[in-house]
Amino acid sequence: MSKIKHCAIAISPGCNYDLVIENLMNGSLLNFHVELTEAAGALYSTITIDKIIAEELLHDRFEITTTTNSSLKSMSSGEQKKALLQYIIAKKPGFIVVDNILDNLDIAAQQNMVSLLQRIATETLIIQVINRKKDILPFIGTVFTISSNTVLKEETMNIYLKEKDSAQKNIFREKIPPALYQFNLPHGPLLQLRDVSVSYESRQVLSKINWTINRGEFWQLAGPNGSGKSTLLSLITGDNPKGFGQDIILFGMQKGTGEAVWDIKKNIGYLTPTMTQFFPRLDSVEKMLLSGFFDSIGLYRVPNETQVKTAAAWLKFIGLYEERDAPFCFLPLGKQRMVLVARAMVKHPPLLMLDEPAAGLDDDQVLLFTSLINKIAAETTTAILYVSHRKEPGLNPNHVFELLPGAKGSRGIIKVPRQ
Repeated sequence: MSKIKHCAIAISPGCNYDLVIENLMNGSLLNFHVELTEAAGALYSTITIDKIIAEELLHDRFEITTTTNSSLKSMSSGEQKKALLQYIIAKKPGFIVVDNILDNLDIAAQQNMVSLLQRIATETLIIQVINRKKDILPFIGTVFTISSNTVLKEETMNIYLKEKDSAQKNIFREKIPPALYQFNLPHGPLLQLRDVSVSYESRQVLSKINWTINRGEFWQLAGPNGSGKSTLLSLITGDNPKGFGQDIILFGMQKGTGEAVWDIKKNIGYLTPTMTQFFPRLDSVEKMLLSGFFDSIGLYRVPNETQVKTAAAWLKFIGLYEERDAPFCFLPLGKQRMVLVARAMVKHPPLLMLDEPAAGLDDDQVLLFTSLINKIAAETTTAILYVSHRKEPGLNPNHVFELLPGAKGSRGIIKVPRQ
């Protein structure tokens, strides 16, 4: 078989993702297909980011920093990716495996990333791990589909792109399990920010933000990397001390009137792809979902009979009841995200916050995920705040709140979502 350069890897659902990455790095997966140099390769992935952050926490040693000497952990997801790539380039590896490179990057950053990799590709072999067809780098010539840690199929990029996605857009035929109880909140908006500004030292991040979220509304929060989305979310969750002294109402409570952070957080169901790293590794799918009743990292309390029945109803609803005893960490990524949504929704919270929830999912998994979110929006009174740079196909937010950076901080505008 002839040797080739610059290829992409499409990993079939159910594959051991970590093992595929490991065998890519040691050369055993593509040794009959791709000419690898003797120089060691480098992995550009959230896997690498997580390992470096763990080292930061364990040894208080910062292997990667920015020009402002920020640690990797303190950066946003987009900033982490940029810093990691610069770090890898400086090491001059024999090849680079790039894993979901465009997730968490805004449009301009995506274009810059593609241009940078095109320049690197003139001298260094690039092996791209892909989930989304539209993310394939323009210089990729061949796509390998991997199943059971072996090459199942080899085809040109053009042929691969013409293949149709196979997933059903909607498998959620039953109604969403009902709430066990109602949250007793005063009348009025769930959240209201009036002329809210945030600065850090001499840098203005947010400038006079005015935003109201009412019960049952479906919002998407958008804006380029560094525009202040994470800062805005931390104001909503009550984690940011910059909220004190500001005109902010959170679930009927005026910020700074004696409320505890827990008083705010108990009203929020939250999902971010990075949250799974904090859970016990072998927690079962059922325990993962049940922990949502207690907002705990792992299940340390004995749930009552009604909670167990409700968790079972959610697992049946998302089609995972038969896998309830399986370790959560062994599920395919798409199924993990559905469990995390069910965990966040098991109490029917007033607000569901989804922070880049489709990162790492493939095209088929995204169709199922967005179908689930649309159903929650249609059948519950939970307000949804979906944070993403992407306009996902099939996702139907009613409103978009976009942050627009400026010299005096980002201002917010309300836009009609594009259909």
